[in-house]
Amino acid sequence: MSEIEEHNSSINMNGTVLRVENLTKHFGKKKVLDNVSIEVMQGQVYGLVGENGAGKTTLIQHILGAYVPEKGSVRVFNLNPVLYPKQVLSRIGYLSETRDMPRWMKVHQLISYTSAFYPSWDMGYAERLIKEFELPINLRVRSLSRGELAKLGLLLALAHRPDLLLLDEPSSGLDPVARLDILSTVVRSVAEEGRTVLFSSHLLDEVERISDYVCMIHKGKIVFSASLEDIRSQFSLVVAKWEKIPQLVEEERVVQVINLGRETRILFRCSEKDAVEVVKAKGGTVIKVMAPELQDIFVGYVKKTKKEGQYEEA
Repeated sequence: MSEIEEHNSSINMNGTVLRVENLTKHFGKKKVLDNVSIEVMQGQVYGLVGENGAGKTTLIQHILGAYVPEKGSVRVFNLNPVLYPKQVLSRIGYLSETRDMPRWMKVHQLISYTSAFYPSWDMGYAERLIKEFELPINLRVRSLSRGELAKLGLLLALAHRPDLLLLDEPSSGLDPVARLDILSTVVRSVAEEGRTVLFSSHLLDEVERISDYVCMIHKGKIVFSASLEDIRSQFSLVVAKWEKIPQLVEEERVVQVINLGRETRILFRCSEKDAVEVVKAKGGTVIKVMAPELQDIFVGYVKKTKKEGQYEEA
């Protein structure tokens, strides 16, 4: 059976839309991706987080078939995107960080032009998004604001109702209102039609808001990968105080310590109960116990692993 003949039945059997295994990529001497492996399931909103330059966009370009893997493999709908670009790209909606669109076209011309490439294009859906986003269809693309460009790009990515939506920093540089419009549209699309979304961003608050699985990448290597529920269950944030602050960084379960005057904020990789026991065993008084935000976990975890010179996948 050929690769194309296999791919539909494979998706139905195991629900895997995207699988990347041991992917490595260099640009010159710089290792941009280092043995990266991810798996994205059907209907999942998969958040790919990391600082700018971490390797997120390079990973997405491999998924689109723009790069041939130096090592490892990429399968989208169980197909190699380099060998089968038509079969793969016809089922992907993509919003790039750079918003690459012909600037000389008017908005309505670009929508009409793009629709010709997709037999599944839903013009009724596109018109609803035009109204919702308040897009000025008679303006040229070059006259649009950053927010309008992002919304137009999302419309072009969504209107052919793709099976996989790739969003590369979709709200980068946008004001809070435009960010909310983008996120709410993505969430509604997933909820209504069970789309699969890979969502790349360095803005961890928005990833936390819409993702159910999070992969953290740092300098091309995965340092943390788990469902959002699992991440939250593994970490605890404790605010405590001591008469004399002890050495806490040597404690294996301590990820980060921030001294705030008379109080100390400690991120633990353990349950709340165990975190409290550590504080009390060190002679501290617990003031407050909280569930940490994704930002706390990412910053603390990356700093700790960087200091130790190692990166461990969760």
